Amino acid sequence: MARNDEQEQDHRRQVRLIAGVLVVTMVVWMIVNWAGGYYGWQARYAFLFDFMALAAFGWALIVSYRLWRARRDQGGDN
Repeated sequence: MARNDEQEQDHRRQVRLIAGVLVVTMVVWMIVNWAGGYYGWQARYAFLFDFMALAAFGWALIVSYRLWRARRDQGGDN
């Protein structure tokens, strides 16, 4: 029983990490896009930040999928 509680806490920590990465990425990406338009930055900087945001979103997607698979294989919810 203690092992399941430990795993459940670990899964919850991972979900909070994923949520935090998604929120921070979205907020920073929006601020940088606004600043780029306001200050007239070159398009290459916009693409750089877009690719950085895509990398963070991709990481969150991969970790979410792995967490979902682990819970499914463990016999947890869905």
